[in-house]
Amino acid sequence: MPPKRNPLNLNPLQLKTLTLLQELARLAGTPAAEDEPGGLEITQLPNPHGDHFHLGEAVVAARDATGLRNPAVWAALERKGLIRPKLPQALVLTALGQQYDTGLREAILHRAEH
Repeated sequence: MPPKRNPLNLNPLQLKTLTLLQELARLAGTPAAEDEPGGLEITQLPNPHGDHFHLGEAVVAARDATGLRNPAVWAALERKGLIRPKLPQALVLTALGQQYDTGLREAILHRAEH
């Protein structure tokens, strides 16, 4: 039997937020302190301009990023062991958070061909 999709039962906003945090960590994450083995620190969150923002070569609709600054979403992700807030300077995406398959990467990270 294949593994269950979304085994932690994240809601759609939590899944979108985790997807964006995974991409931020992939692009600009730095190794976390020794107390978070395998974790990556994210020190800056993107600021939308208009109805979107850029993550590397991808464009993300601002409506898909409302969880990035939502304390309830962060609390849920922390409770499930996916992130560790180190406010105000950083957020750590844990090893579990990096590996969690949200299934949304292609759906919310739009890549334009120029």
